[in-house]
Amino acid sequence: MKTQNFTSYSYRIILLLSFLVAYPNYAVNSNLLVDIPYNRQDNKQKQKTRLTGTVKDAQGSLGGVIVSISSNRAVTTDINGHYSIDIVLGEKITFSMIGYKEQSIIYTTGSLLNITLIEDNSTLDEIVVNAGYYSVKDRERTGSIARVTAKDIEFQPVVNPLQAMQGRMAGVDITQSSGVAGGNMDIEIRGRNFMGDKLSGRNNPLYIIDGVPFLSDALGLSSGNTGIEILQNGISPLNAINPNDIESIEVLKDADATAIYGSRGANGVVLITTKKSTSETTRFTVSSATSFSKVPKYMELMNTQQYIQMREEAFANSGTTNLPANAYDLNGTWDRDRYTNWQKELIGKTATAQDISLGINGGSNQTHFNINLTHNNSNTVFPIDKGYKRNSVLIGINHQSQDNKLHLNLSTSYSNQSNNLPTMDLTRQALTLAPNAPALYDQKGNLNWQEGTFTNPLAQLEGSYENKTNSLILNMNLSYSLFKNLDFRINTGLTTNNLEERNIIPHTVFNPSDEYTSEMSESSLATSQSQSFIVEPQLNYKKSWNKHTFELLVGSTFQSTESDNQNISGRNFSSNALIRNISAAKDKYIGISSKAQYKYAALFTRINYQYDNKYYLNLTGRRDGSSRFAENNRFGNFGALGAAWIFSEESFAKNLTWLSFGKLRSSYGITGSDNIGDYAYLDSYTVFAPQYNAETGLSPTSLHNTSYKWEKTTKLEAALELSFLQNRINTSIAYYNNRSTDQLVGMTLPTTTGFSTILMNSPAVVENKGWEFTLNTNNISTADWKWSTNFNISFPKNVLVSYPGLEQGTQSSFYVVGESLNIVKLYQYEGIDPNTGEFTFKDFDDNGIINAQDQQVIKNLNPKFYGGLQNTISYKNFTLDFLFYFKKQENYNLNQYYNVAGAAIVNQPVQMTDRWSSSNPNGTYMPAGYRNSDLNKLATPFKRSDATISDASYIRLKNVSLSYVLKIPKAHIESLRIYLQGQNLWTITSYKGMDPEFTTFGYLPPLRTYAFGMQLIF
Repeated sequence: MKTQNFTSYSYRIILLLSFLVAYPNYAVNSNLLVDIPYNRQDNKQKQKTRLTGTVKDAQGSLGGVIVSISSNRAVTTDINGHYSIDIVLGEKITFSMIGYKEQSIIYTTGSLLNITLIEDNSTLDEIVVNAGYYSVKDRERTGSIARVTAKDIEFQPVVNPLQAMQGRMAGVDITQSSGVAGGNMDIEIRGRNFMGDKLSGRNNPLYIIDGVPFLSDALGLSSGNTGIEILQNGISPLNAINPNDIESIEVLKDADATAIYGSRGANGVVLITTKKSTSETTRFTVSSATSFSKVPKYMELMNTQQYIQMREEAFANSGTTNLPANAYDLNGTWDRDRYTNWQKELIGKTATAQDISLGINGGSNQTHFNINLTHNNSNTVFPIDKGYKRNSVLIGINHQSQDNKLHLNLSTSYSNQSNNLPTMDLTRQALTLAPNAPALYDQKGNLNWQEGTFTNPLAQLEGSYENKTNSLILNMNLSYSLFKNLDFRINTGLTTNNLEERNIIPHTVFNPSDEYTSEMSESSLATSQSQSFIVEPQLNYKKSWNKHTFELLVGSTFQSTESDNQNISGRNFSSNALIRNISAAKDKYIGISSKAQYKYAALFTRINYQYDNKYYLNLTGRRDGSSRFAENNRFGNFGALGAAWIFSEESFAKNLTWLSFGKLRSSYGITGSDNIGDYAYLDSYTVFAPQYNAETGLSPTSLHNTSYKWEKTTKLEAALELSFLQNRINTSIAYYNNRSTDQLVGMTLPTTTGFSTILMNSPAVVENKGWEFTLNTNNISTADWKWSTNFNISFPKNVLVSYPGLEQGTQSSFYVVGESLNIVKLYQYEGIDPNTGEFTFKDFDDNGIINAQDQQVIKNLNPKFYGGLQNTISYKNFTLDFLFYFKKQENYNLNQYYNVAGAAIVNQPVQMTDRWSSSNPNGTYMPAGYRNSDLNKLATPFKRSDATISDASYIRLKNVSLSYVLKIPKAHIESLRIYLQGQNLWTITSYKGMDPEFTTFGYLPPLRTYAFGMQLIF
């Protein structure tokens, strides 16, 4: 009997130890320490069974479904919906996939289990939003976070991921700066917080890619921007990111969401997460797309007859009877009856682009990998075959240990870009060349200079602007569960970016009549290198008991960034064959060489408390240190408090069957900014190129000020989120009020100091406030038909609340208290004097002179509201998706192009045929004039008057996509997607220029694009 007892206990001890070794996560669970009677039948029941089956939905098999066992084992279904996993009697098996209701079953017997998942319109409990240092379920978040996913980003015929975001997020205003591929994008998140022009980068958001900070400022500007004539706003750093590699983009807007980033979150945070693999089956993805782009609208310009009439009137009104020798368009040198649509000739080409990518992903239970190679090649609408190219590679590896304690994410993103463009945008010539100008080529096929009388615009193609960019992003995120409720994490990453720009101007771009040689040829080279390294160790503690959940995050950031800029140029070459070798130039110039280092350190914490799944409190704080401030002001403190109440969980709302979800949330906090450049608090000098006594000297460039401190933005938000009719209707409304203080601006100094300004904190206060509204509806959801609608609209208002001393400084020319930062001060146009035909303007100071003091009219160029309307309609395997983008605004109109009619060999918009004359006293524009000084003097104030500003609102069919998805399991084809895409297809506007979105004269507007492509997954 004693022997039997000893044997029985021995088996129990061995069984328990075996269990604890196999499942160490349960070692601390005292519920497992029970007296288990041993018998052979029990042992048999605990043996593993290989369970297989198929997971389907209403349309067929489902790949990618997560099949998990309660003992922390999981697999995913293959392309045919098949799975296979070991299971023990009594364990719970769960089938889950976003967009479907989760199903769980306690395993009892058998080796086959087939499951059919049901679609679920309720996604709040499933969607996990990336908040940067942590993730949170959408229903539980206390902050304002907008999100777009791969389904809205991929397959769009765009180079920059910001283009794919336009119109899809409330509070995020995105404008395309150029129709040239590889150009820049302008983004504002809830308005402009800080004074300074857009090129200064002071209002750029913080970009985080897979946890690593990325460049925010436009490339090329700090290195001299040799491409300023073609890419006047620089190059967007996000061109390095292939949109098809992106899994999701989250934009953090309010204090609760951004304060954890401290001084880097004042202008919002853009989080980009690249695609990861979750499949255990190796899959290949092949994608290919071809697109065609054209200028969507030409300006209406004068034809030859109207143009000749204008020019003849100009000479007649000026009393000129004998045409001058240089009036080639009238004196018979050029054909007076010839007509050329120069817009069609110079910017009318169809630009083509090809995208091709090859991806492979897969893995095992613990380790997954994803590799994607992409090539993009696109040319321009200019009459050249060169253009933009990008090659990129994304490599991601995810690993988790068998006991689920260790998680390791590695990602590498590399891109190589090149752009080969003309030295200047030919759009300006296309809008201004005389319609009877000579042909571009002579009878021999050479450039036509018409015996030296014609400056051929294609001569610009003899030169070139070239840039090459290499970008590398390395990231490692490691987490380890130290104890049951305590995790250690470390995020580290490295980013490098190398830019090389060349501007080649051979003497052949000039008119041969000038008789220039290669002595007039010029070449310039600008390089810019930057490297940034970041390390962020973190501890995350989470504890739940009864109805309470407490979470604590503590971490630190150490970041170091180095940049190096060089600029050299040469002129006077013995031969154009040597033009790329600047050392061969007889005249060399070494531009400003700069090298800078930026160091940043921070401590941050987040405390989150939840009670009863109804009440949420989120406290974040951060202490930042920046090398951009002197030691006495090097550190700044930032933080925020966010709260949310899910009132739909209360007893009084339980009986409201029409209400599915209701939440009130609010936040208040302070974020900051140190985006002022490096070493600004020190005296700075630059090398003085001219030499004295064979010595090179230094020239002071700015005064030191060790007293200035951090800029701060105080953010307040209140929001209401509601869902109705079983989550078929989801809506939110939010009010925000942000105030930015301690503005770092250049304050005016007396000229006797030798400096015009000194950098210091201004008492100016800038306020951004507004309303944001979103509406998402599931209109139809059946087995065959699905129709969903997403709508958002924003009503922003930007105001300079106060600025003591503004009138005494030079900035009074740009800013007015009580008005937006984005204003222009203009003359008030009073119309044409019916007796003289001259423009008249209001003389505000009644001194009889129209001068700068009379520029009293203020026009706000900020949008009054903007938003988007997206619809997605599916029928079986067909999907139609279209997005309308709209904006209410005022901006510059045709009159900004105005020159005195007929004063030069320059074409004009057709509207300027409505000129004043004795027979047309109500004409809109002054009479034509050749050398009339009175008319010439009035042209400048007219272009600086409110006559140049008018409504530039528009509604644009931004994107249309039609796709068909075919699944062929027998051929091992998971899916074959064939699609058609359109971008910027149709615009409703009263604006008379080329494009109401981009009104800068002489630069290419956004293009209309058609694309078709396919994606094969097998």
